[in-house]
Amino acid sequence: MSLHFSVLASGSTGNAIYIESDQHSFLVDAGLSGKQMEGLFQKIDRDMSKLSGIFVTHEHSDHIKGLGVVARKYKLPVFANEKTWQAMDGLIGEVPVEQKFVFNMETVKSFGSTDIESFGVSHDAAEPMFYVFHNGDKKLVLITDTGYVSDRMKGIISNADTYVFESNHDVQMLRMGRYPWNIKRRILSDVGHVSNEDAAIAMSDVAGDHTKKIYLAHLSLDNNMKELARMSVAQTLESQGIKIGEQFDIYDTDAKTPTILTAV
Repeated sequence: MSLHFSVLASGSTGNAIYIESDQHSFLVDAGLSGKQMEGLFQKIDRDMSKLSGIFVTHEHSDHIKGLGVVARKYKLPVFANEKTWQAMDGLIGEVPVEQKFVFNMETVKSFGSTDIESFGVSHDAAEPMFYVFHNGDKKLVLITDTGYVSDRMKGIISNADTYVFESNHDVQMLRMGRYPWNIKRRILSDVGHVSNEDAAIAMSDVAGDHTKKIYLAHLSLDNNMKELARMSVAQTLESQGIKIGEQFDIYDTDAKTPTILTAV
């Protein structure tokens, strides 16, 4: 039994993550056009038609832009909670009823040896939720698009082997940047996005003996940079007594280029 994954795209312009086990393959979000999604799959040498399902986190366009097109073209099952399905109405076109499945928050769906656990996050969407993939003793956590990481979330995501973890913005860049104040206030709020420093503090709370890899995800195009995110996260973790490269390693994600398909 094993899990492999690739962060196909991550950022404010579009998000998609591919996960596969020995028996099944999954897509979490399809936030780029159908053509772009196909190109990303080609880059990791995988076939979109063989997906076991698409799992939706929430209805914002950078997570569902290509969802309807991909689901219809490849006749793929789509999983989302009821409020997200309602919120997507009119945004993704018609999805045949036989392809629409309800996956409620804080429940588990099993596909062969893989259990997929959903959990709620704090974001300004109808009912946003992310996922933990379990296979044997391996645990992959996906958590972006949350204004903060609560103790309840920490309990669910603790001691994973690998995290794809939001590190959205540098607070100073955001405060000094060109966004209007109402947008800045929304990003900084409890239903916005976590900053580099807040993400690192949450990482220090949840990382455990199993943790080997953390991918910094959903970086703002305007209010963050890869080098700054890595430096800020590393400094904050070191202030919490964790040294990068000893307990675990940190990796980048990109808005256009998939990460290497790798084991969890």
